[in-house]
Amino acid sequence: MNDYEARRQEKIKKNQALLAGLDIKPIVTKPERGNGRPPPKKRKLTETTAPSRTSARIASAPVRQPYNEDELSKPIAFPRSVPKKRKIEQADEGEESLVPAKNVDEIQAGWTNWKPEAPPPTREDSTMVFQFEDYPDFRPNKSPEEMLREGCFGGSYFRPLKSRKLGVVVQDDWKELPSEWISGLNVDRFLKSPTYNPDVNKFKVSCGQSIEEWEAAGWISHEHDVRGWFQWYCRFFQGRRCEDDDRQVSRWKKCVGETGRWRRMLLKKYMALGVREVFDDGAEEEAPEVSPVMHQTCHHWGFEVRQDDLDRYWASGGR
Repeated sequence: MNDYEARRQEKIKKNQALLAGLDIKPIVTKPERGNGRPPPKKRKLTETTAPSRTSARIASAPVRQPYNEDELSKPIAFPRSVPKKRKIEQADEGEESLVPAKNVDEIQAGWTNWKPEAPPPTREDSTMVFQFEDYPDFRPNKSPEEMLREGCFGGSYFRPLKSRKLGVVVQDDWKELPSEWISGLNVDRFLKSPTYNPDVNKFKVSCGQSIEEWEAAGWISHEHDVRGWFQWYCRFFQGRRCEDDDRQVSRWKKCVGETGRWRRMLLKKYMALGVREVFDDGAEEEAPEVSPVMHQTCHHWGFEVRQDDLDRYWASGGR
């Protein structure tokens, strides 16, 4: 045995003695199965599987509904009822469901049993903005009459409405509108069409949610205006005042007030397209078209972008 082999054998003995001192147990392989076949190989998972148990808390959590132009531009079919799929999140409204506290007969009587308490609004000649003495921060520039005559809500706002919360059908309440507002207007087309017709709208597009969806979301105060925002505006414009005024004015400000979401989004679109003049229905075909959907949405809230609004926005650099 040469020196190399002797050293190698000596090293092997030392390693074996070291392992013995560490008391490391040898690995024992499992014997083959009784039938002589090797154990089956573990199956690889090729797709994920749903858990067998679910969390009731997670399942009941509300799903956020995004506000975006594509969603608003979806055609709306009327009439329809809204199934209770889930609780609609109200982060944009900041309010809880408005559940009627009175009986139905008393509620219905209250819709028309009121008298004007405030004087008619005045209007600025330069901006065409309406001013209400008791609500100076409520400054729409479209009257209810102008909205109806120009075209809004697909002509179906005053169609027969089944209120799920009250359990009654509301119809013919358009007749309470001042006669001068609807004189010469095709009522069947512009007020109570059973189907939503975008061609009736000023900007010829579909937008917004149905009254049924507003009711399901808790945005309607049944004791005051069973049809919601626009019906409130019609009555407020005529001088009615009620407990729901602050809430409705707040909603208007959040949508199309000076810092309202839809107002600023529309002005931002003008700047993004480099357009310095307001939307014009009669513009030449090659002229840029600035979001008819957002225009119609603002129109539904009693506001239309004027040239002075756009000029101020450009001058501020979009702030």
